[in-house]
Amino acid sequence: MTDQKAELHPVAPARGDVPAERQCLRCKATFWSAGFGERICKRCKSQASWKSASASASGSARRSSR
Repeated sequence: MTDQKAELHPVAPARGDVPAERQCLRCKATFWSAGFGERICKRCKSQASWKSASASASGSARRSSR
């Protein structure tokens, strides 16, 4: 069964969501991004640390001192 409303009224992208060159939030390299939701470059996404969802060694993962 399909949703007829979704077929009649496709969702339009946000006004600012356009392909552009952006800076990777992880390695700071410039890369071609399909939209503002894509902020990590393909090189960083292909690394094992990204695939395993482990925190980087930069100290971004912090534990509570409690």
